[in-house]
Amino acid sequence: MDEVLRAATHFFANRSGVYTAFVEKQGPSHVALRGQGGEEIVIGVRDTPAGTAVSGSSYLFDQQIARFFESLPPAPVVPSAAPAELPGAVPPLLEGGSAA
Repeated sequence: MDEVLRAATHFFANRSGVYTAFVEKQGPSHVALRGQGGEEIVIGVRDTPAGTAVSGSSYLFDQQIARFFESLPPAPVVPSAAPAELPGAVPPLLEGGSAA
């Protein structure tokens, strides 16, 4: 998680002109950056079984956040359970409307 937050700090600090943003607040799972004109960017991270989940929020920097996300390595593919294998799953309906 730390490496993603460091990458976000570096990425936004090295943007050009009006797209530059610098750390204003930082915690173990987020970094809040402040850009020109007071624009705020927040990047949050959390551990999941598949790796680190990353989210971002901003009013005006959406395209720059998307570019940051594209700069991150892709998430590994995790096989998902079939719906019937999930706890509390409802079995699929067969033709005619009856449950399997």
